[in-house]
Amino acid sequence: MWFPLVGPEGRKAWLVPVDFVAAAIDHIAHLGDDAVPGNTFHLVDPDCLTVGQTLNVFARAAGAPQFAMRVDEHVTNVVPKQLRSGLMAVPTVKAVRNQLLEDLGIPPAAFEHREFRCEFDARDARRALEGSGIEVPPLESYAGKLWDWWERNLDPALFLDRSLSSAVKGHKIMITGASSGIGLETALKIGAAGGEVLLVARTREKLEEVAAQVEELGGTAHVHPCDLSDLDDIDRLAQEVLATHGRVDVLVNNAGRSIRRSIERSYDRFHDFERTMRLNYFGAVKLVLAFLPGMRERRFGHIINISSIGVQTNTPRFSAYVASKAALDAFSRCVAPEVLGENVHFTTIYMPLVRTPMIAPTSIYDAFPTLSPQEAAARDPDDAGALRGGGGRHRRRDRSRDRRSARAGARRPRVPAVRRSRVARGRARSRQDRVAEDAGRHRRRGDGAHPVHAGSDAGRHRRDAGAGAGR
Repeated sequence: MWFPLVGPEGRKAWLVPVDFVAAAIDHIAHLGDDAVPGNTFHLVDPDCLTVGQTLNVFARAAGAPQFAMRVDEHVTNVVPKQLRSGLMAVPTVKAVRNQLLEDLGIPPAAFEHREFRCEFDARDARRALEGSGIEVPPLESYAGKLWDWWERNLDPALFLDRSLSSAVKGHKIMITGASSGIGLETALKIGAAGGEVLLVARTREKLEEVAAQVEELGGTAHVHPCDLSDLDDIDRLAQEVLATHGRVDVLVNNAGRSIRRSIERSYDRFHDFERTMRLNYFGAVKLVLAFLPGMRERRFGHIINISSIGVQTNTPRFSAYVASKAALDAFSRCVAPEVLGENVHFTTIYMPLVRTPMIAPTSIYDAFPTLSPQEAAARDPDDAGALRGGGGRHRRRDRSRDRRSARAGARRPRVPAVRRSRVARGRARSRQDRVAEDAGRHRRRGDGAHPVHAGSDAGRHRRDAGAGAGR
């Protein structure tokens, strides 16, 4: 169920399809002069809908929420026109209005014409068309076709470059825990896209091996060894990075320590909690505090935290680990609104169990389904917005397409909920493409490899689904 919305009623919208206009003009042009003695014909809908009714018709066609209540103009006219004009001239009010219209994708000029006051008389046109079978079809009968055409041909999101190479171009991306597992695979993905990565882990030799692989793939890599459980060493790292590279545009907090131990066996092991907090929380926060000022000053930045599904499911025996990840999650959610105005975004990815060296000592995991590091690092190209800090509206719009297709009886395989993915623009593709895509989804679902995605909604802190007590 959609949350009930309140919108304008507006005046008449005066919409008619072009084919009706063409057919009516052709018919009237061939009538004799005695039938149309110098008349003027208004080719309009005699039962014209209001702006609010029209918006609801298109909302139903798009599978979007409708206005449950529409406000008549007489309600707003209670406020004198001079006062309304004065309020709209206030810079803050004007900025809020323009931002709202921009978020909704409504051109300000279109908004100004919502109260179109002209009236048309269609009686002469109806008399001239009588008996011809030419009449205005109801908007409901063709709104779906108009929306479908717009989606497939005019939607501005169709023309955006959503490739990973575009997202990482010109940005310096720091990845912690880059010597193995998810960090290594993420670095290779970015390297293959031509990106520049700053690799951080404890062992220089391992980082140099990763850097060589990144450069073989066409990327640029820099090695910065650091013990992220040592807060003083993090200070040294931050100074070194800023002195050498000048900035960090994207920070991927991937390094982590996991401990699986029941609370009964932890009574005399307070140091377990200290160790996990030192690396998973304090180390990550220390890095954020070091690079966040520069991001805010440049008005661009993205902080991506690799977390665990345990934060969402409260996994038993992981109290030390999950608590440290939950602390970073809460920190990010609190800070995100403070820096949103400077175009700095936070994303948390809740990973499932991933087969990395971190979980290797726990033999019980051998019996559990896991993702490989390659699968965990994999991302649909349309989700490169995780590095850009945008793309949210596009995903919401695509989910409405999925609902509409489902109502139309489209048969699609169930997509794992962990994806929160965009829906493929199936109607714009060939049937062969859709069959190949469906087969690929079935294969992924069959081997238990649910792709994980990170995306940030421009305008708010996003926590994209993923999972795993093993991250």
